[in-house]
Amino acid sequence: MGVGLWCGGMSLPPHEDPTGPVGSLRMFENLSERLDGAFQRLRRKGKLSEDDLDEGLREIRLALLEADVSASVVRIFLQRVREEAVGQQVLRSITPGQQIVKIVHDELVRLLGHEHRPLRMAEQPPTVILLVGLQGSGKTTAAAKLARQLKAQGLRPLLAACDLQRPAAVDQLVMLGAQVDVDVEAGEPGGDPVAVARRAIDRARRDGYSALIVDSAGRLHVDPELMDEAARVRDAVQPTETILVLDAMTGQDALNAAIAFNETIGPTGAILTKLDGDARGGAALSLAETTGIPILYASVGEKLEDLEAFHPDRMASRILGMGDVLTLVERAEASIAAEDAEAMERKMLEASFDLADFLEQLRMIKKMGPLEGIVGMLPKIPGVGKISEDQIDEGALTRTEAIIQSMTPGERAKPQIINGSRRERIARGSGTKPQDVSQVVKQFDMMRKMMRQTIGRIPGMPGRKAGRKARRALPKMKGF
Repeated sequence: MGVGLWCGGMSLPPHEDPTGPVGSLRMFENLSERLDGAFQRLRRKGKLSEDDLDEGLREIRLALLEADVSASVVRIFLQRVREEAVGQQVLRSITPGQQIVKIVHDELVRLLGHEHRPLRMAEQPPTVILLVGLQGSGKTTAAAKLARQLKAQGLRPLLAACDLQRPAAVDQLVMLGAQVDVDVEAGEPGGDPVAVARRAIDRARRDGYSALIVDSAGRLHVDPELMDEAARVRDAVQPTETILVLDAMTGQDALNAAIAFNETIGPTGAILTKLDGDARGGAALSLAETTGIPILYASVGEKLEDLEAFHPDRMASRILGMGDVLTLVERAEASIAAEDAEAMERKMLEASFDLADFLEQLRMIKKMGPLEGIVGMLPKIPGVGKISEDQIDEGALTRTEAIIQSMTPGERAKPQIINGSRRERIARGSGTKPQDVSQVVKQFDMMRKMMRQTIGRIPGMPGRKAGRKARRALPKMKGF
């Protein structure tokens, strides 16, 4: 039988063999797998000697180097971990393996920048945000993503298209601005970007925009012309934030670019793009330690909503397979109306949750983004292991939705009445097989059974008496 994941009423499609690596993001899968292997060996030993610690640190060192983390950063990181482990007498403790995991987690947080640093806002609007970086780093898309996020926060942003060197860059930003319903101040290709920047800041002040996001030009590599143009645009708009956009998939090249920009332009923060890619991700782990530039945002997909605030502690937890429940909750709150969530919870407590509600729940899950991203934020489940990317079937949600939509209202309310002929009809209507219909009903039954066992049993949960009453009120379905 496959393993289904159910979390707070969320039911994810089952997976036949839940083994293999999964990271918070694909970029860190190999690193997560290697670190987990090292920790497993340390945990099995019980008591640790200094030789055991050194062996474990060697494996961690190899894992970090394979992830393309800077050698100097790896050396500093391991030195800190060893000093912390020896200094706290971890080797003599009852659970040394677990304590070393905590030390590695804390040092990863330190490596990634200590704590989340939010975007600075100007005391007097508009807040001016200048984006700089190399060509191909995703700067223009990042500008639109950031504009969308600021607009969602109740601000009124204006975009400025100052990349007048790259063909179609202006058209791209105008198109993206239209998608997020944000105005764009555009210049003519080959024109003067400084003039466009000045025009944009004047317009933002005159027309009451609360933020101005300036998309500057990039080059294929760092050169004096690029730096000079970026500096002139910076001086023209006097930005509140100068954000360096880095392509995380370029590894050490991204770090070298960051060092060059840091020496000449002085970025106040960074956006890492393409963290959903399958490169090694060393730039993310090296940037803050090497340059002191805090990572403000991470771009985790191609859609305009795929921009997350960067939290070092959450990222460290995801790398170590501990999940990121806080970000998952925030994503759910942003995607699902509070009244809808409360209504669903009430139905669960009252034991009136049926397949129509299950269908609505599946639609809520789809609003939260790709399943891969949701599963990547869940902690590892003891005794189950990790779920690899190739075990995540996005189509399962669509098929399940089609099957439930092909049912009559009566069948959704009482799935136990679905017999052979009904299964055939539902399968034809949804373009699936009768056994697929049976699987959906079986999965729903299993989820209701879990709800029956859980309601009212969680310490501190309100309505425990109501929970017992709800369990008695559950219909006597087959298998209950």
